[in-house]
Amino acid sequence: MAVEVLLPKIGLTMQEGTIDEWLVPVGAAVAEGDALLRLATDKVDVDVEAEAGGLFHPVVPAGVTVPTGALIGWLLAEGEQPPGPAGTPMPAGSGAGASLPALDDTDAGAAPAVPCANGTAGRLLSSPNARRVATATDVELTAVRGTGPGGRIVSEDVEEFLEALPGDLGTPVPPGGTSSSPLVRKLAKERGIDLSEVNGTGPGGRIRRSDLDALTPALPHRDAATPHRGAAPRPGDVLPLTGMRGTIARRMHASLQEMAQLTHGYEVRMDAVVSLRDRLKEEWADSDLPVPSINDFLLKAAALALREHPLLNATVREDGIHLLDGVHLGFAVAVPGGLMVPVIEDAVQLPLPEMARRSRGLAQAARDGRISPAQLEGATFTVTSLGGYGVDFFTPVINPGNVAILGVGRLRDGVEWEDDRPLRTRVLTLSLTFDHRAVDGAPAAEYLRTVGDLLRRPLRLLV
Repeated sequence: MAVEVLLPKIGLTMQEGTIDEWLVPVGAAVAEGDALLRLATDKVDVDVEAEAGGLFHPVVPAGVTVPTGALIGWLLAEGEQPPGPAGTPMPAGSGAGASLPALDDTDAGAAPAVPCANGTAGRLLSSPNARRVATATDVELTAVRGTGPGGRIVSEDVEEFLEALPGDLGTPVPPGGTSSSPLVRKLAKERGIDLSEVNGTGPGGRIRRSDLDALTPALPHRDAATPHRGAAPRPGDVLPLTGMRGTIARRMHASLQEMAQLTHGYEVRMDAVVSLRDRLKEEWADSDLPVPSINDFLLKAAALALREHPLLNATVREDGIHLLDGVHLGFAVAVPGGLMVPVIEDAVQLPLPEMARRSRGLAQAARDGRISPAQLEGATFTVTSLGGYGVDFFTPVINPGNVAILGVGRLRDGVEWEDDRPLRTRVLTLSLTFDHRAVDGAPAAEYLRTVGDLLRRPLRLLV
């Protein structure tokens, strides 16, 4: 009996997803739990597994965006045909299916029939990513050995083929005759890496792609909208409002359209936090406790202050302003192509060391593309910092569903006067944007004052 393959709903807010790549060819036998497709959502990219076994028959091509619950393929028994006209997408039993483009074998991961490398005629199986890499690097796929299911060529096969080539891709060998493949030289040029300064780990000191990847984390920080890999945006490029970028555009526009947003600025003394943090570095040097960052102190202070000012931990619905029970703290993390907001659940209950451990783990998972949709859901309040970029004050935009967001500026020198004597201090500016429909100016200012009081006496934040 034919089994429907439906686009899964990953996370509470997901409404659609893009089939980035089918991971198995048409007609391949798959077992329950096998990776079936690579799905791109507005928050993360994930591999989707088959929920049953059978012979795979997709009904939409790679690259198509479809709503959650839409029919995207069938798992068939031997000799069984997909229900409905061949190649025509059928609505799922729930009626969630949409009118989608017809599919041919080329879109599903198989290139047109070509003479194969062994001289026989056949159908060359290759993934869309492999074909994109091959096109960008002028590689003839018939010369590449596939290592995927059934000999399917995947992008890694093309990259390995390129690394083995002695030829040129238009990127000259660096001075001194450093040995590297055309692909490595191309990637080095895109990433701004001087190959003459790279120590190769391959035979004879040959520079491999892994040598470049090892250097990437040490490169200067790039703007959030600049990918860590591939060419940076240049004048004349057109960046599509799709995926994460499109979601950010829609949500931020809706936020400003639907709320009455106002921002308060508030300067806070951080001398006590800086002093305490320096002390913790020494006292915890031989322990497994993570030393909290300045942002960790701010996250804990923001959470504790919400307990005293519940109007800021709320959401506006048609029937009124709902004050929320738990404090689930979102914090913005810059990633290639935009930003993500991981969520620290029940933040008030966490000791500061655990807050630091969770914030670091979630931030790294977001940057590495390993974060799950569940870890991006449910924020009741958000903190975002641009202090690392040298920004003192800015106007953050509220995450839809919340009524406020706290912006954090850079830690800088300030001056206070004791009688007639100037005193050097350490200060930063907080920027609280709030929805005036739910919160008035005075309660918002009181919240900022509470955050400032907690930071002036930070020992209370440790527990």
